Amino acid sequence: MDTIGVGTLLLLVITSIFLYLTWNQMYRKHNLPPGPTPLPLIGNLLHIKLGDMPESLMKLRDQYGPVYTLFFGMRPVVFICGYQAVKEALVDYAEIFGARGRVASIDKFTQGYGIGFANGECWKQMRQFSFKTLRDFGLGKKSTELKIQEEAQNLVNEIKKTNGLPIDPSKMIMDAVSNVFFFIIFGNQSEDEDERFTEIVNFTGEVISLMSTTWAQIEDTFPELMKYIPGPHKKIIDVSEELVKCIQKRVEINQASLDPTCPRDYIDCFLIKMEQEKRNPNTEFTMKNLLISVHNLLLGATGSVGITLRHALLILGSYPEMQGKLHEEIDQVIGRNRLPLLSDRSQMPYTEAVINEVQRFVDLVPLNVTHSVTKDIQFQGYTIPKGTDVYPLLCTVHRDPNQFSTPYKFNPNHFLDENGQFKKNEAMMAFSAGKRRCPGEGLTIIELFLFLTIILQSFTLTSERKITDDDIASKLTGFLHHLMDVKFSFTAR
Repeated sequence: MDTIGVGTLLLLVITSIFLYLTWNQMYRKHNLPPGPTPLPLIGNLLHIKLGDMPESLMKLRDQYGPVYTLFFGMRPVVFICGYQAVKEALVDYAEIFGARGRVASIDKFTQGYGIGFANGECWKQMRQFSFKTLRDFGLGKKSTELKIQEEAQNLVNEIKKTNGLPIDPSKMIMDAVSNVFFFIIFGNQSEDEDERFTEIVNFTGEVISLMSTTWAQIEDTFPELMKYIPGPHKKIIDVSEELVKCIQKRVEINQASLDPTCPRDYIDCFLIKMEQEKRNPNTEFTMKNLLISVHNLLLGATGSVGITLRHALLILGSYPEMQGKLHEEIDQVIGRNRLPLLSDRSQMPYTEAVINEVQRFVDLVPLNVTHSVTKDIQFQGYTIPKGTDVYPLLCTVHRDPNQFSTPYKFNPNHFLDENGQFKKNEAMMAFSAGKRRCPGEGLTIIELFLFLTIILQSFTLTSERKITDDDIASKLTGFLHHLMDVKFSFTAR
């Protein structure tokens, strides 16, 4: 080996030793949670598998404990694992862990506006308004229950046309649940608006799809690197802007026909609030916040109910004995001559347990969305500095063996007591917890109950081939868990 080669090798060895000692000293000095030693520039990129982050992050939990640190480039990020630690962060220290962390793939579009990715006074007011409005229209409006029944019955009629042939019902389900959410956000649409609503559905789906790519996942993890690399993540802003243009057109229709004494939907309620606060120079109720809030709500709601419901049907197709128990409970409480009502829910503990177990098992957003701490905090014996991004890993909560007896198996008994009555479990965090809990939780639960019971009232689910545990296991795509494509049959009861 020539002199230059030996010198280069020696320099690399010395540099590596220096960096190792520097990182270790930094951990000790700042009392950060433990973690693997990062490499220069790329940090701990080699310690995580971007295509299956939950698996690699849970392995790191086994090695370093319930709280550990990874470096995304040169930036420390803290991961919190297991029900007790996540509950302590999000509930016991809700204010400190309540800020939204960086989500590079969408932050450059939202720019601090809206509800999902905002902070400070903007987020507080948008959150309070959205919680109240969605609750009022979801739980407080009989018209919403009727709309869900209508869409579920339309879905049943579409399924009947398949004559029991194996199908993938994904699109039919997504269209039906989207129509319910659009009814709450946009009100009733006329026939000449169908094209605009189709555009909204398509643009929303495209943004979700782009944000669910590995490219976007890498951008959220290493934004400094991906800033200079072309790829599909670059389209997120463009498609989001097209989606907002469609929302703007719908807002203009609402403005032209607004009756302040009789709000029809979320947009009407927001416009009324804007008018009430028009003389407040510090108001957060602006057109920009309306458009970005609706954009955020569409992203959060459009996919969640549809994916969860489709997963529920697939699971029940693979567990005929559980499906039989649901059929029995539906027949006893509701019968087959009327549509299920929301008031039936309290008398159907097994159905309630199945829905909760589906949400736990699906683990739709396994990594949660990034949080950030609002000030320095001593947590579990370590220091987390102000402004540090934090991932409270929901996958480690939903797979916590101390909270669920068979964490990797589908088991409705996780939510039933010894008398067969529904038993709530605080470790079911499908909607997250604390200050960032999903504002659409109440509406989602109503939709899942009514859609599932109306479908099972009419059909028995079967498959031509055996549906395996691998079929019903979610696969991570970006930040969401998705299902494999599996067809199954709906046989009329």
